[in-house]
Amino acid sequence: MSSNEQKWYFNPTTGEIDQGKKSSWANRMGPYDTREDAASALKIAAKRNADIDAAESEDDDWGKPAAW
Repeated sequence: MSSNEQKWYFNPTTGEIDQGKKSSWANRMGPYDTREDAASALKIAAKRNADIDAAESEDDDWGKPAAW
C-alpha cells in the first residue's frame, strides 16, 4: 500500500471519511494523517482560511496613513 493509500480523506459531499483515494479529487479533502483529522477537515479548512484572511488584512493596511 502506498503512503497516500494509508492517508485519510474527507468527502464533503457525502460526509464520509475514507482511507485512501476512493472519491474523485473534486470530492476529496486531504490527505490527513489520522481519521480524526479527516473528520475535522471542515474545521481545519475554516481555521486556515481565517488565518489567511487575517494575514491578508494586515498586508492590505501597509500603505494607509496613521490616524491623526
